[in-house]
Order: sequence, then structure tokens, then C-alpha cells
Amino acid sequence: MNRVLFCLAVFALAVSCQTSKEETLMQTSIEVFKAENEPDETLNVGILAINGVYNSELMAPYDIFQHTIFHTHKGMKVFIVSPTKEAIRTFEGINLIPDYDFEDVPEIDVLVVPSAEHNMDTDLEDEQLISFVKEKGSAARYIMSLCDGAFILAQAGLLDGLKCTTFPSDIDRFKETFPHLDVRKDISFVHDGKAITSAGGAKSYDPALYLVEYLYGEKAAIGVGKGLVIDWKLEEIDFVIPQ
Repeated sequence: MNRVLFCLAVFALAVSCQTSKEETLMQTSIEVFKAENEPDETLNVGILAINGVYNSELMAPYDIFQHTIFHTHKGMKVFIVSPTKEAIRTFEGINLIPDYDFEDVPEIDVLVVPSAEHNMDTDLEDEQLISFVKEKGSAARYIMSLCDGAFILAQAGLLDGLKCTTFPSDIDRFKETFPHLDVRKDISFVHDGKAITSAGGAKSYDPALYLVEYLYGEKAAIGVGKGLVIDWKLEEIDFVIPQ
């Protein structure tokens, strides 16, 4: 009897894993662009940058979204917003001057939260930061996290009830910190509702190019990719869009 139960358990696990994989792969074959997705005006993309932000997660979405001006009718206006206008220093040592601070930032249509050094600890206790993300993220059309930026979105309550992901080696900590969330792993990104959460790192280009294709179509995304020597093929990316 025990052997039978064991075999059934193994079979159930195998089916579950296969279903999860099929869900991911199934989404890569769908047409993500729809005419109603396309904005009829320029979108303001606010990229949140705080001390300790990682270069890759900051610059990948900046590059992709800024280059839409060459491949779409309206394109995107991209800017960096920080708590103050004082220079910030990235984790790797680059000094940046923000375009706006929390007080004078214009309306944000797409809020992007790159990973920063302390996103998993002290940043979660920064009431000003979390309040800003909650306010602007709630009002934005889309929100995006790269790597551990998902911790900030989750702390602001913006991922409640949604499937999401984060940096691969921080998945367990993400689940422990936010046990109520439906966290996915082994994928580049998840798009659920208006939230796009991603693994980050070198894959930070994936969710940004995906959003370009979602909003402006495959031709625009491929064009933006070519400008950065990226052979963009959405069908080759593992991602999830819950049905």
C-alpha cells in the first residue's frame, strides 16, 4: 500500500511540474499585441533610482524604453526619479543626477522599480519610499520590477493577488517575506494585471522589450532590439501571462 501511495505521489508531482512548464511555454505562442493596448499619447516612464541601485536593472529598461521614440509614433518619455535631487551612487559606483524628486515628479504611466542593494532589508522599512511606490504604482497604467525590486512592489501591496517572480536565488526569501504571494520561478518574467515582475540581471531586457511589443507591436520591439544588437524573439522567452 505504501509503495502504491508513493507511486501516486510521484506521478502527481510529475503532472504538476509538467503543467507548470506547459503554462509557461503556452504563453510564448500567443499574440501579446492588441490594437487597444497601443497608447494614443506619449507615456511617461518613471524609473525609480535610489542609492545602491544596480546598473543592469537600471539601464536595461532605460535603454529599451528610450529607444521607442525611433520605432513608434509617440514613443516614451523616460526619466529617473529619486527621493531627492541629490546625486545617487549605483552599487557599481556610477554617480547619477535624478531628473525629479518625489515632490516634483510628473504623472507616471509606467513605474519601473529596479533592484537596489537593500531592497530585501532596510528599504522595506523606508516609509517615504514605500508610500511613494504605493501611490505612484497604484495610479500608473503599468508597474515593472527588475530583480529584487519585486520586494518593494510587494511591500507596497501592489502584487497582492497576482502571480509574480524575482531574482532566482532570492525566490525563497521572497516567499518567506511575502507568504501570501503566488511566486513563480525558472522564468524570465510574469505579466499579471498591470504588474510585470522579472528575474533581472542580464534578463532585464526581456520584460522591457515585452512591454514594447505589448504596447506597440512586434515590429517596434524587434526594431528597438536591433538598435541594441538584441535578436528579439518573444517565442524564445519563458514567461507567464495568467489566463
